[in-house]
Amino acid sequence: MPSPQPTAWWSLSSCVGAQSAKRSGWQASAWRSTKARDQMGAGFSPSSGCWIVIYGDIPKNKENVVYLSNHQCTADWIIADMLAIRQKALGHVRYVLKDGLKWLPLYGWYFSQHGGVYVKRSAKFDEKAMKKKLSSQTVLGTPMYLVIFPEGTRYNPELKKMISDSQAFSAKEGLAVLDHVLTPRMKASHIAIETMRDHLDAVYDVTVVYEGTLGTSSERHPAPSMPEFLCKECPKVHIHFERVDVKEIPPESVFFRRWLHERFEIKDQMLTTFYESEDPDKKGRFPGEGQRSHLSITKTLPSLLFLGGLTLPMLLTESGRKLYVRTWVYGTLLGWLWVNVSP
Repeated sequence: MPSPQPTAWWSLSSCVGAQSAKRSGWQASAWRSTKARDQMGAGFSPSSGCWIVIYGDIPKNKENVVYLSNHQCTADWIIADMLAIRQKALGHVRYVLKDGLKWLPLYGWYFSQHGGVYVKRSAKFDEKAMKKKLSSQTVLGTPMYLVIFPEGTRYNPELKKMISDSQAFSAKEGLAVLDHVLTPRMKASHIAIETMRDHLDAVYDVTVVYEGTLGTSSERHPAPSMPEFLCKECPKVHIHFERVDVKEIPPESVFFRRWLHERFEIKDQMLTTFYESEDPDKKGRFPGEGQRSHLSITKTLPSLLFLGGLTLPMLLTESGRKLYVRTWVYGTLLGWLWVNVSP
């Protein structure tokens, strides 16, 4: 986890910036977020020793999008950032998050301030609050790269009961049973797309495989934890990318549910081939031509130096170290209060 200074600095400047013009406010927010997240991502590709192989063409221009992906581990968040930075849209990335994550020290506040949406499951899901937050951003013309993991929780091949429960639900609802992904939940995705439909250009349908999860006997292993990912235990990440124009997505909830499940059927088929195919030309890869994507360190080094310059002086003095600790403690307490009063 990065130091608290970049996040505290971002949050403080957000509060000050809120008093300025609204449109210039989101521009400043995007810049601050890019700086902070460049620093967070600087330790990843390529210095993490992990290569990224992309199947499909990522648009070169920035777009307003909803990003839908399968979910396996905390590194999935970094994958979204890795793709966004290739469109110079890192500052536009926002997340739909489990409500419990708002209690993360400092970062719970950070995600909320940058347009993240905290949601609860099932009957506790606050549809009105989500619509309100997304509508307020679209009215301002805020650039949008909204990341959603429709499965709602991480897929782990060792959690057999969770997988069987998900499959039983699909069968009960008359939907195709899935093996390598969980049954997607449609509510957050549907609300996001419909609330912002006139603001969006597309949906990015992304499927991710961490190569270390492919065993020698076609047995799938759990995705790497963040420490394992950072310690180079994942040599390669395969990313299948497909752009879906927002006009192709049905607005009615009953048809959207089918559409979303069909997208996950496609993911499941690709993952089944990746893990289980007996054809050596198909196993361990996605369909199509994969391109190794190298991220130049020049994209993250300036932000790393800038924010590192803010942090290091504090760690080199006794008073700075005290401020460091107080930032964590008091910043966290204020953040918890803020997120619960104004989520």
